[in-house]
Amino acid sequence: MAQALDIDRWNLECEFNNMDHRTDLNGMDRLIVRRGQQFTISLYLRSGDYQPGVSSLDFVAETGPQPSEKYGTRASFGLSSHVDTSCWSAAITSPPGDMVALSVCSAPDAPIGRYTLTLGRSGRIEFILLFNPWCPGDAVYMDNEQSLAEYVLSQDGIIFRGSYKHPIPTPWNFGQFENGILDVCLRILDMNPKCLKNPGKDCSGRRNPIYVSRVLSAMVNCNDDKGVVLGKWSDGYEGGVSPLFWKGSVEILHNWDTQACQPVRYGQCWVFAAVACTISRALGIPCRVITNYLSAHDTNNNLVIERYINENGDLVQSREMIWNYHCWVESWMTRPDLKSDFNGWQASDPTPQEKSQGVYCCGPIPVRAIKEGELMFKYDAPFVFAEVNADVITTMKKKDGSTSKVTTTTVVGQKISTKSVGNDARDDITHLYKYPEGSDEEREAFTKANHQNKLLQQQQQNGGLHVTIKVTSDMRKGCDFDVFAVVTNNTQSDKKCRMVFGSCAVSYNGFLGENCGFKDLLNVELSPGAERRVPLRLNYSKYGGLLTEDNLIRLAVLLLDYSTSEHVLAVRNIVLENPEIKVRILGEPKENRKLAAEITLQNPLPEPLEDCCFSIEGSNLTGGRVISERMGSSVGPGQDAKVKIYFTPTHSGLRKLVVDFDSNKLCHVKGYRNVIVGK
Repeated sequence: MAQALDIDRWNLECEFNNMDHRTDLNGMDRLIVRRGQQFTISLYLRSGDYQPGVSSLDFVAETGPQPSEKYGTRASFGLSSHVDTSCWSAAITSPPGDMVALSVCSAPDAPIGRYTLTLGRSGRIEFILLFNPWCPGDAVYMDNEQSLAEYVLSQDGIIFRGSYKHPIPTPWNFGQFENGILDVCLRILDMNPKCLKNPGKDCSGRRNPIYVSRVLSAMVNCNDDKGVVLGKWSDGYEGGVSPLFWKGSVEILHNWDTQACQPVRYGQCWVFAAVACTISRALGIPCRVITNYLSAHDTNNNLVIERYINENGDLVQSREMIWNYHCWVESWMTRPDLKSDFNGWQASDPTPQEKSQGVYCCGPIPVRAIKEGELMFKYDAPFVFAEVNADVITTMKKKDGSTSKVTTTTVVGQKISTKSVGNDARDDITHLYKYPEGSDEEREAFTKANHQNKLLQQQQQNGGLHVTIKVTSDMRKGCDFDVFAVVTNNTQSDKKCRMVFGSCAVSYNGFLGENCGFKDLLNVELSPGAERRVPLRLNYSKYGGLLTEDNLIRLAVLLLDYSTSEHVLAVRNIVLENPEIKVRILGEPKENRKLAAEITLQNPLPEPLEDCCFSIEGSNLTGGRVISERMGSSVGPGQDAKVKIYFTPTHSGLRKLVVDFDSNKLCHVKGYRNVIVGK
């Protein structure tokens, strides 16, 4: 007859289990394991010994406030002869005796979250269960160690900003293993409206990474719920901080958690994406941040951005915009609800732009579905397809109320970028979203997507006048420099035209600021085949006070061909370089040994900098907090701002020290230094 084991006490072997499950960076003080992989508990018996075939022990694993076997949030099982990794199971793996090594394994599709495991009548242990991308039975399984190191375990990364002609790498501290972050991530799941409405069903849904990533895309923004970040794109940042203030996700998540789930003010697309990436990696879903340059925001699902300009070539604002860049995330998972060709990277977008099923969320949609033009697939395919493929139609609104079509060559969805695996280089993944421009496959995808505009579009350029904008490589903030409109006459006859060449400050999502320089030439004459270069001088004294923190200037050239009355428009956004931050590490980086970083920035402006402040943060480098050093004096033109900041690394390995410089005239300049910490 089976005899129940009489358990006196147990040891969860947190150090061994957490290291084996690659959760040790969360700490060793509690049990954190991944699904579909066994973990070991040492049981010490009060009386008797373990006897194979005679001793018995019953287990009940439960998660959520209303555990039920129907929802898959409760599992009852007993001792088996061996562990079965395809379901909840347990087996004794030690010889008979009064100390028993118990191996337990969760089902590879068990809901993630906080669990209690009841051992017989007397024992009750607690643990956290995460997705397991190392387990072939898990929907997030990824069969590449380098990719897993990057997309699950790496606590820092690079997000690309700037412009498509000049992508600028911005360092970010994801910090998914920093103290308390996993608890905040689980709380975010618990605060989502679906959980508050029906906790049993929501906890059951947490077995499915499709469900979890959709919940996260809604909960990272706060538009319909107690979400994490409040977005703001205009009119200053009173009551909060500029989105460029943030160097990482840790401070944002801690602030949300400690301020009773009030949204953190403020974020923009890269902040939303980076926070979503932190939470996904913390929960065990492989994730990366994506940047799409010249990203379309199509509000009416017709795959066309209708853009209006005035007679000076200035944009007339509308809800349909082309963002200089836009960031979202991709998460790795299977799609059993679709064909197997659509497993792998799934795009989801936590920036609140349009509602999906009544909620501000977007995705997940297979990246492959976007490439193939499969717009009926779940979720939100038309919106993401438009972000990378929308056609742009430009119309001029004249003072007398009439309108005319303008020829322009804006192509949305350029240089789709993410950080490379294992290094800080930019990986261009445009080919994962689109076939080559003009190819048969592209045409087929557009046909499937019913993208009539692109199909009907005549690919030839305007046969008459052609205009482009050329710039020099040396466009640094603080300098005066020239930009050039280059007009070519591709016809056999003399041409006479009017040229309006304007520049204005612009935010990264397309909102225009004040004029930075302007030229209106009424008589530009070109003989057949001739080219004319027209310079426009941009002076710091004019643009310096107008730039937004994005350092972007929109250049626009509008030509009017007098002989045909046709308008031709060329637009280009330029990004002005901030100065480089130099970081020197003083001393040999070792675990738990105090280090200094000597940080220097040269003032590039023709005026002094006041209120200068350097800040640093880095996972396992600065103890999960930001360390700041404010300078007491101003820094004159051409002079160095220089500080020494001390910090103590806590773990060995390759780490990123993220640096921010802020002042009255030069705001939130970013830099970083990779630090190899020895044991």
